[in-house]
Amino acid sequence: MRLIRIGKLLLGTTTAICLCASVPASHSFELWSSSDGNIHYSLDASLKSTSLLARAPDDSLLYPERWSGASLWRMRLAFEARAGSWLNAEVAYEQRARTISERSGAGGGAGILASESRAPYRIAQVDEALVEIGSTFSYRHELDRAFVAAYFGRAEIAAGRQAIGWGRGVLFSAVDILAPFTPLESDREWRRGIDAVRGSILLTDLISFDAVAAIGESLDTSSFVGRLRGYVGNLDGELFVGRRYEDYLYAATASAPVWEAELHGEVALFNTPEDVPDGGTFGRDDLVAKAVIGGSYSFDIGSGILAFAEYHYSGFGVPKIEDLGTHLQEEAFRERLARGDTQILGRHAVAFQATYGIGALLSPSASWILSPADGSGVLIPGVSWIFSDNLTLTASAYLPHGEEPHDGQLTSEYGGTPASGLLQISFYY
Repeated sequence: MRLIRIGKLLLGTTTAICLCASVPASHSFELWSSSDGNIHYSLDASLKSTSLLARAPDDSLLYPERWSGASLWRMRLAFEARAGSWLNAEVAYEQRARTISERSGAGGGAGILASESRAPYRIAQVDEALVEIGSTFSYRHELDRAFVAAYFGRAEIAAGRQAIGWGRGVLFSAVDILAPFTPLESDREWRRGIDAVRGSILLTDLISFDAVAAIGESLDTSSFVGRLRGYVGNLDGELFVGRRYEDYLYAATASAPVWEAELHGEVALFNTPEDVPDGGTFGRDDLVAKAVIGGSYSFDIGSGILAFAEYHYSGFGVPKIEDLGTHLQEEAFRERLARGDTQILGRHAVAFQATYGIGALLSPSASWILSPADGSGVLIPGVSWIFSDNLTLTASAYLPHGEEPHDGQLTSEYGGTPASGLLQISFYY
């Protein structure tokens, strides 16, 4: 599943998150096809180089060197085999190399370049280092997809390492619980694959049900979720019930056109085995809420401007960013932070984005992520040049504002983010 890089777009059943302008969908190279076209094999290849230069705030405990640089190279090969209209399989393999300057501390692309942390919901990671030199260089390879899908009339079942994304949010999500993106993450172009069995069935022309069993290394690190989706007029809604790790999940989403705009919302409640620091929801310390509300509008100006605004509440975040160091000493909080439960460090965030010339060869954009709790944020201007179906160049800057950290402690959510410039060159075959 290829990610179309403009916020989160709904294209059939494909969803994606990113802050960059759009790029063309890649064209698979057909290896072989039967005379009637029912059986075919294809290869989709991509190569991407990302360079980042950053200047950190003046805090030697977090950033031993104020200036830092990072480079990341990715090669991805995706092979697809389709046997008629009822069976297909896909395998995707990646190799990536990362170089980070010495003594970059918390810099070096943290929060901007894709994380090298362990992927959730994998029986075996199949993500190993081929070469590592201290903390400055790594060369890894990964099996990111390996699944088989079968179709039986109104039903479908897929088993293996696959990408599964849920929700209506653009930069934030309350229900995208399996392999979420972080709001500032700009390098990852494909959602990480998880080991899962997924089945879906079309109950009526307007209502469908699907269930997912995402398998981790143990029962306590696995998830089992059912989703009911349907349409009533122009309203598109979903209901979720299940267990995520040791949490019990109850959630709903909705989206609809309102006049010429689009509105969407998500809400989720998590019944947790541990008490949440500084209080939970409805007076219960074991009940946590997450919510997203937002909307988008297309302005008919020149080549067109697509704009959106979004608010996110995360009960898993910390009420006061100054207390983050204390919460990081708690194992449960560290685990939630690592697997993306919090998505933001605090509890409130607002995002705005505008992109000009959707689908054009040259598409400038501007995004702004803001913490209403302390007024800090990151302004992200960018531009994408589509030279051809095979070559795209993206440039963006990350300009933080807000109170800077002191003595290794954050005093605002985004004020400690390094000011950065990023350049990406992508080749698709």
